[in-house]
Amino acid sequence: MTENEGVKIQEPKGKLGILLPGLGAVGTTIIAGTELVRNGFAKPIGSLTQMGTIRLGKRTEDRVPRIKEFVPLADLEHIVFGGWDIFPDNGYESAIYANVMKKEDLDKVKTQLEAIQPMKAVFDPRYVKRLDGPNTKTGQSKMDLAEQLMQDIENFKKENDLDRIVIVWCGSTETYLDYDPVWNSIESFEKGLRDSHESISSSMIYAYAALKSGVPYVNGAPHMTTDIPALLELSKKENVAIGGKDFKTGQTFMKTLLAPGLKARQLGVRGWFSTNILGNRDGEVLDEPLSFKSKEVTKLSALEYIFQPDKNPDLYGDLYHKVRINYYPPSGDNKEGWDNIDIFGWCGYPMQIKVNFLCRDSILAAPVVLDLALFIDLAQRAGRSGIQEWLSFYCKSPMVAEDLYPEHDIFIQLMKLKNTLRHFMGEDLITHLGLDYYE
Repeated sequence: MTENEGVKIQEPKGKLGILLPGLGAVGTTIIAGTELVRNGFAKPIGSLTQMGTIRLGKRTEDRVPRIKEFVPLADLEHIVFGGWDIFPDNGYESAIYANVMKKEDLDKVKTQLEAIQPMKAVFDPRYVKRLDGPNTKTGQSKMDLAEQLMQDIENFKKENDLDRIVIVWCGSTETYLDYDPVWNSIESFEKGLRDSHESISSSMIYAYAALKSGVPYVNGAPHMTTDIPALLELSKKENVAIGGKDFKTGQTFMKTLLAPGLKARQLGVRGWFSTNILGNRDGEVLDEPLSFKSKEVTKLSALEYIFQPDKNPDLYGDLYHKVRINYYPPSGDNKEGWDNIDIFGWCGYPMQIKVNFLCRDSILAAPVVLDLALFIDLAQRAGRSGIQEWLSFYCKSPMVAEDLYPEHDIFIQLMKLKNTLRHFMGEDLITHLGLDYYE
């Protein structure tokens, strides 16, 4: 055990299981990429836990270790992947179908990928309308389905001789749900599970099963899951860490880079029009209006919180912000995002910024999944429960405590993440004040 100024961190002994609800494009890309890295065929580009550094102490001390050498993270060699999916294809077959990574790369780790056999998924097409598949569970109630998931988790742990497990949602975006009283408390939620209440979605069943099993859970999609009161309460009651939501990978990632810069220089913004084309299953699911609404809410919120138009009315009070996502099958996983930004500067003179981001959706998401899995495991071993806001660096719609506004500025998010790691390890927090250098 590591103990630093009251923060006790259990060592990452044994093996860590990473279970993924959803073994499609993102799920298979994180697994295949990790196997390529483990076998020396690739570098973990984009992963803060694997490649990032952290400054400790004063700049004059030149103490800048790699994060994975500073905090006790699980080693990649000690990770075991598994998951659930509505299609029965093994990891290799699913990765070939997703067409994210080249076959020649997948073939290097074909044996490892073929060993990934998806467990039957909890799935209801009412919540993901554009998909359906045969590899699904049946049960007498949603509570029955939750108990089946708990058994899956227990069996996976025993069969793979695991010390710990974390779950990261990599499945599709579910439809937008209006608030329902069934979410109010653990008691009302569990009654809702027994009654198969329509406002309890599949992802909520996964989250409930995880928390009841003592397993940390991260929501990588924009829909409501662990941010409902019942599951927030359950995470605290069971002393389980949770995080999310919605992986910040493409267009919103670019917005949280650009918008803080514009605000820092006090440049005004009159309009920000964003449109995307995407051809994978995620694009197909988001072509359905209620699933898109879940995504739209998270994609629209970032600019509002960064610019704070109520506090900066002259600069952002009349901002027009529009987001579009279009399903375009020929694009596959290679999402393309266009942004037209109308800004104004000194004396109100207009200017424009245009961004055309041709990105690979799952390639950007894979290291985010890895980092979230390793960090949420660290949080759990450090005795942290409930919302882990310091992981908002990775999320479009960061979960925060009640009555707090979420911080979307990616540079502030990174400072918060690194200061949390410093706090865990008993190091001084970095404020960048630096006055002592000049005294």
